[in-house]
Amino acid sequence: MTSLPPPSKVKLGLVIDLDTCVGCQACVVNCKEWNSPGYGAPLADSDPYGTKPSGAWLNRVHSFEATDHDNTSRVVHFPKSCLHCEDAPCVTVCPTGASYKRGEDGIVLVNEDACIGCGLCAWACPYGAREMDPVEGVMKKCTLCVDRIYNSHLAEEDRIPACVRTCPTSARHFGDLGDPNSAVSQLVKARGGFDLMPEQATKPVNKYLPPRDRPHIDADKSDAVDLLQMAKSATPNGFWKWLDSMLDRLGE
Repeated sequence: MTSLPPPSKVKLGLVIDLDTCVGCQACVVNCKEWNSPGYGAPLADSDPYGTKPSGAWLNRVHSFEATDHDNTSRVVHFPKSCLHCEDAPCVTVCPTGASYKRGEDGIVLVNEDACIGCGLCAWACPYGAREMDPVEGVMKKCTLCVDRIYNSHLAEEDRIPACVRTCPTSARHFGDLGDPNSAVSQLVKARGGFDLMPEQATKPVNKYLPPRDRPHIDADKSDAVDLLQMAKSATPNGFWKWLDSMLDRLGE
C-alpha cells in the first residue's frame, strides 16, 4: 500500500464556480484533447467511430435541476474531476504504489507503468473521479495538467490546467489553496466556498462556490420587464437594420 506524505504547504487545486458554469462542456473537450497526447500514456478511446464508443474522461460536467428556497427551479451544472484530497483514500488503497500524492504541491497522480488496473482506487474514491482507460488497461485521473503548469516552454498564460484556460465564463480558477492570501483562497473566503461531501473526511483541496440567489421577478407587477414591448420599441441599427429590411421584403 502507498503512504501519504506529510501535508504539503503548497496545495494546488481548482475552485469551481457553480454560479457561472453554463455546462458548455468546453472544459471537458479541452481536457480530453490535451490529455490524448499529453501526460503519461495517451488518453485512448475504444471504437470511437463505431456503434459502441467508450473511453476515459478526466473531467465531466453533470447537470441537475435544483429548487431554490422560494420553490423556483433552476439548472445547476456541476463539473467533477479528481479533487486531489489531502487524505486521499485512492492512494492508501493502491497495492502497487501506482497512485501517489506529491509532497511538493499536493497533486495526486498515477504512475501508469506501475498500475495493474485492479480498480481498487476507483472503488475507494467517494467522488467517482477515476476511470479505466479501455485501451491502456490502467486507471486515469485529472493531473491538474502537471505537464502544463510547470512547462517553461509555454507562454505564462498557458501554464494553467487546460480546463481553466478554455472556460468561456471563467467558472474555473486555479491556484495555491494552501496560501490564505492567494486569489483562489480569497475567492473561497468571499463566496463561502465548500468541500464536496465533507462527511467523507478526505479533505479535498478543490473547492466549489455555491450558486448565488436569483432576484425574483413578479410578472404581475407593473415594473416587470416586458421583453415583447422592448423588441417592438427598439430601433435596429447597422447590420440589424439591414436584416430587418430584408425580412420585411421577404414578407411582401
